Amino acid sequence: MRERLIQLAKGFPVLTITGPRQSGKSTLCRMAFPTKPYANLESPDIRREATEDPRGFLARYPEGAVLDEIQRVPELTSYLQPLVDADPTPGRWVLTGSQHGLLRDTVSQSLAGRNVPIELLPLSFDEARAFPRGDDWMLDVWEVVRRGGFPPVWVRDVSSFDWANAYVATYLERDVREIRAIGDLHAFHTFLRLVAGRTAQLTEFSTLAADAGVSTSTARSWLSVLEATYAVRLLLPALSNIRKRQVRARRLHMLDSGLACALIGIRSAAELSLHPSRGAIFESWVHSELAKWRDAFRPDVRIGSFRDDHRNEIDLVLETASEVVLVEVKSGQTIQPEWARALQRAARYFSGGDGRTVHFVVVHAGDRQAMLDGVSFVPWNGIAAAMSGLVHA
Repeated sequence: MRERLIQLAKGFPVLTITGPRQSGKSTLCRMAFPTKPYANLESPDIRREATEDPRGFLARYPEGAVLDEIQRVPELTSYLQPLVDADPTPGRWVLTGSQHGLLRDTVSQSLAGRNVPIELLPLSFDEARAFPRGDDWMLDVWEVVRRGGFPPVWVRDVSSFDWANAYVATYLERDVREIRAIGDLHAFHTFLRLVAGRTAQLTEFSTLAADAGVSTSTARSWLSVLEATYAVRLLLPALSNIRKRQVRARRLHMLDSGLACALIGIRSAAELSLHPSRGAIFESWVHSELAKWRDAFRPDVRIGSFRDDHRNEIDLVLETASEVVLVEVKSGQTIQPEWARALQRAARYFSGGDGRTVHFVVVHAGDRQAMLDGVSFVPWNGIAAAMSGLVHA
């Protein structure tokens, strides 16, 4: 991601990096632009200056700067626009933020045509295993999935369960209340746990609302806030052959499996390996790995899911202009040929003569790679390499 950031800085005057808190945005900016001035708008004194005297604040950085957590002073982007128009030097300004939709809307309105957005999710598996202390854990799929990808659980001597619960209280709750007035935090906690328990499922707002004891409109609102703060992602249905009768409900994924485990109450890899939610959490972990690979290497790839009205479904669908990758996720560790049946049943929807190459992939929790009847069986620790080999530029 560092190399991609440096490359993009050669062509755009403003870069906007969004992602969840504690995902490493500030660290990435310091690594990519070590000589660039840095201002953290979370600091009350800096935020006060930027709010009360935006022109004077920006004048302190004639060569540009990294402005961290820009959503704290969103109006600052309007004052940036004339500065960028007067001096469109590439890579001059780098903005970071932790609120997805709101920040994107603000930046796109003020800096349209001058800005390139970049998304930074928590560490991928390949990034996490680069940390020396991660070596002992990298052979256990359930330990990796239970920990998730937030950097602190890999670099600090801290329980990932305790860290994730602290993250909810310290960051997620605060950000949520900044976006929406949440009157009943207890009800919201219940809702959040229910959402974690429904990871990798199609969204049914009425059922979710009833279980949480809130209205359907409240459930929709709260879920949109969780998406804006990068706690969840709602996948759109696949675009291919949209004339077919495809179920339009969006599939919900917790973006970090460690956070999902903590909210469900899973404390150890042994617990996860036997838990009824093991398959769903593993599927969401695979989705997150694919999203991180896409963001780092192939931002043109669209990730969706598929289910028709006969309950034929595919867990994940990756699409480009020339290729489609159909992905089934299995939490078993011994390859079974029948795992490919869902792909084969749904293949007719994605081979309608539009000229695109269709690939079939089963990602599993074992360590073997195989090719059976045109289906690639990919182990959990080989996802990025497999996708890079299948999806061509």
